Order: sequence, then C-alpha cells, then structure tokens
Amino acid sequence: MSRITLITGGSRGLGRNTALSVARSGGDVVLTYRSNAGEAQAVVAEIEALGRRAVALPLDTGVTSSFGDFAERLRTALRDTWQRETFDHLVNNAGHGDVGSIAETTEAQFDRLVDVHFKGVFFLTQALLPLIADGGRIVNISTGLTRFAYPGYAAYAAAKGAVEVLTHYMAKELGAHGIAVNTVAPGAIETDFGGGAVRDNPEINRQLAGITALGRVGVADDIGPMVASLLGDANRWVTAQRIEVSGGQAI
Repeated sequence: MSRITLITGGSRGLGRNTALSVARSGGDVVLTYRSNAGEAQAVVAEIEALGRRAVALPLDTGVTSSFGDFAERLRTALRDTWQRETFDHLVNNAGHGDVGSIAETTEAQFDRLVDVHFKGVFFLTQALLPLIADGGRIVNISTGLTRFAYPGYAAYAAAKGAVEVLTHYMAKELGAHGIAVNTVAPGAIETDFGGGAVRDNPEINRQLAGITALGRVGVADDIGPMVASLLGDANRWVTAQRIEVSGGQAI
C-alpha cells in the first residue's frame, strides 16, 4: 500500500518541490493550494507522469473556520482515490513572507502571519489528527530566521519560533500513536518567497552566499528531497528535532 503525504501549499515553491520529491520516492500526494487551481493541477499532472497518484484541494491555512469542511473533503478524496480512511504524512508548509520592521509592522500584517504560520498549523493539525495513520509523520516547515536575525522578519520569525516549540509538544503528545514530528528550517532559498528577493536580486543573493559555508544560497531541490527523506523509513527514529537545511548560513 502506497503512503500518502498531505502537503499544504504544494502547488509552488518548496511545497511543489516536496510533492515531486515524495512522488519520486514512491509516495502519493494530496496537495493544497490557496487560489491558483491551474498551477495545482499542473503539479498533479507532473506527479501522475511519475506513475503516482495525486489530488489537489483548495485551502487557505489562515482561515481556521474552513478546516472542518476541508477535513471532510479530504476524507472523501481519500476514499475515492485510495479507498482509504487515513493518510500517512502531513507537511505543514503553506506560508507567505511579509517584510516589515518592528516599528512599521501593522497589526493586520502580524495577525495574518500568525494565522497562517502558527494558528493555522496548530488547528489544521488538530482537525486532521483523526485522519493521520498511526506510525505516521508530521513535518512543520520553519525558517533559519529563528536562529539568526535579519531586520524586517521579526513577526514572521516569531511565528515560526512558536511552531518550533509546538513541534516538541506534538512529538510528545502524538508519540503514543507512533507519530514522529519534526521541524525543517530552510535558510535563504531561491524561490518566489518574499517577492523573490533572494532569487531575483543579485546583490542580496551575493550577500547571503557570502555568509553561507557552502558558498551559495539554496534552491528548492536542496529542501524537497530532504523533507521526503525525513518521511522515509530510514528516519523513523527521528522526532522532536529542529533540522536546519541552510548550507551553513551564518555559522
């Protein structure tokens, strides 16, 4: 029986790369997207071309009132596509960047960051617990910015820091069901995150590469395969860990 991984925000960036990496490792995928159904279906087609099964479902992880309905739609998708009542792995990946100094960050910006990156992770996981198989895995995506500080990311990093603490509590409480829970914390990555600054601004790219031990910034292919490997049997005894994947940034 194939393993099924649910990846929030799986239609683009690190989520898309993780979805494809899971498929290349022999797994099936449920991916969520917020608004771009065409983009999501393109990822489904890529996964199917690899010989795996995939489903794309809409979800805004910042709207907790939608989680009950999402769980029911997921339950239907599992039955219709896999004839199963449960899935195996949850990757809480969906997110956005909103840059602003402490002096300039608005309450609306702060609330949205917390809603998506912390509150959403907490309550979506809660809503999906009845559907996660015993012996499953949860990976919460954080950021290297919880270890090193760059002006403009205080609210974002603080929300991610809360998720890192939450990971420990999830690992403790869900361990009785054999569910391993870990945090993966990427460093600077060339994606469209934060308006694509790392990818598209040569000066920012050079600066970050200059403080990274391996001499460059990351790309999505540095992250997705690592997350997929963490979901594999070789890492079954790893839980409650924060694993930074940054190429040695700011060490």
